[in-house]
Amino acid sequence: MTDHTTDRSSSLPSPAVMVRCVVGGILMGLANLVPGISGGTMLLAAGAYPEFVDAVAAITTLRRRLRPWIIAALVVGPAVIAIGALAGSIRDAVLEHRWVAFSLFIGLTLGGVPTLWRMLRPMTTSSLVGCVVAIVVMAGLAILQETTPTTDSGVGSLSGLFVGGFAGAAAMVLPGVSGGYLLLLLGQYVPVLDAISAFTDAARAGDMSALASAMVSISAIGAGVVLGVVLVSNAIRWLLHRYREATLGVLLGLLLGAVAGLWPFRHSVEPEVGSMIRGERIETVEQAQAVPLKRWPTARFSPGGGQVFGAAGLIVLGFGISWLVGRIGGSGEGTSENPAKADS
Repeated sequence: MTDHTTDRSSSLPSPAVMVRCVVGGILMGLANLVPGISGGTMLLAAGAYPEFVDAVAAITTLRRRLRPWIIAALVVGPAVIAIGALAGSIRDAVLEHRWVAFSLFIGLTLGGVPTLWRMLRPMTTSSLVGCVVAIVVMAGLAILQETTPTTDSGVGSLSGLFVGGFAGAAAMVLPGVSGGYLLLLLGQYVPVLDAISAFTDAARAGDMSALASAMVSISAIGAGVVLGVVLVSNAIRWLLHRYREATLGVLLGLLLGAVAGLWPFRHSVEPEVGSMIRGERIETVEQAQAVPLKRWPTARFSPGGGQVFGAAGLIVLGFGISWLVGRIGGSGEGTSENPAKADS
């Protein structure tokens, strides 16, 4: 087996690849702030997924190559900036305008299908089976997400924050899996975002004491993130190398199946006495009124004609944006046509 990775990793990324990485990083960061949306799916939709996986895997081998570090920085940097800048506000904004945000995310997700299809064609039996299995799994996760109660105490231990960072990072790399939802299941959604908000608030205020205190939590999250990205990226790269057709089929199924968990026509429901919020029963009106919007349950609603047409327009807009990003330099640098052939 001939290894051509060295030649590829020694060259600098083209402007087209750099644009895909930056856009993918921003979308990945935004997606990881919202339960139900996968950061890895957004990275895949932007056409930067194979490059990012290869880059992280190359970095962990400690090879002296500049390209992987540039790729990783162009993805992770914008993602971190997006998370840090919006962690304190995007949750409520998305919940207040859920159908708008989720319609756009559906379009962004589906817009990555043509890019992945170009990587996959022609579809083999193994890729078809992988695709179908992934779609079924994603549909099951969507049902689980709606029916499984989650707990979130709002207080995160260092070990809990580490696990939360690992889960969130794994979801950033693995398309179709929502980092926000994993954090909810682990009870770390609010603690992780609160820790990020506390760090950014202290940095903006120049409060060194608060900054030092927040750094402890951020360090625990960061350690989990690094470990999660390294392990999952290397696993995906190995699968693409050994079982390319089946792995790409699974990725396509994850991308298509992710839409099942993005139904936009849900709204937040104000808690009432007797409601169960994150596993705790609301006993008084005061308790109900004290529940923040980010913890309100959601319920389906029947959209009006304007919302249906608006959602369709946003889906088309998101699809167009994602498709255009994926088409930038699509014929160059081996990013789309065959991500694993460079290693075979």
